[in-house]
Amino acid sequence: MSDLEQRLAALETRVTQIEDVNAIRRLQWAYGYYIDYNRPEEVAGLFARDGAVVFLSGEYRGYEGIMRLYGTWFQNLFTGGRRGPVKGLLLDHFQLQDVITVAPDGQTAKGRFRGILAGGWHDAILDAKPEGMPQQFWESGIYENDYVKEDGVWKIKRLDYMMQWQADYETGWAKTTAHLQPAVMCYPENPIGPDVILPETQVRETWPHRQEVPMSFAHPVLAAAFAVGDFTPLQKKWP
Repeated sequence: MSDLEQRLAALETRVTQIEDVNAIRRLQWAYGYYIDYNRPEEVAGLFARDGAVVFLSGEYRGYEGIMRLYGTWFQNLFTGGRRGPVKGLLLDHFQLQDVITVAPDGQTAKGRFRGILAGGWHDAILDAKPEGMPQQFWESGIYENDYVKEDGVWKIKRLDYMMQWQADYETGWAKTTAHLQPAVMCYPENPIGPDVILPETQVRETWPHRQEVPMSFAHPVLAAAFAVGDFTPLQKKWP
């Protein structure tokens, strides 16, 4: 190849990578808007044919599992089985701080996002609030997701959400224990339960417990060679 041809091929590769990252970012942002309104059919449509969701130490698999989580559980819990939005219910899911890594073959990718949720019920519909839920609450978690290009379209392969904290709005995270706890029973014994529960070593204890969520991306400066110990010699070189 001539130098011009090589440069053109490199640019085409770079443009494709940028388009892939933007498509995945749009995919994840759309997910946030659909769950705001409790629209499980649209949510399920974002996933690959063998897609899965990890939530509260349980894994919901395939279309039926995903619909059980977002439809049977979430939609019934928050909107009484109706498609939202509904009067007086706040359920805003912000999808932030994305770091997306597309595989060299352009067919798979990993993405880390931060989710922040503001939720609650207005006084006008307080009788619709489920028992045991605070009237106003905050929540935050980390996503470490897998994506796949299926039939030329980016889809969610595995959405892995690890809740970081929950907080009653009035008292804050300093005085709150998470109102959602890890699953202890699978479907069908539990009608809203996951298909499988994660191994005991992977169970995610909820707030105020804290645990690391391993990062899927390489260090932006030190790349794959990064290790915590690398900072010791590097700091000697810094002013």
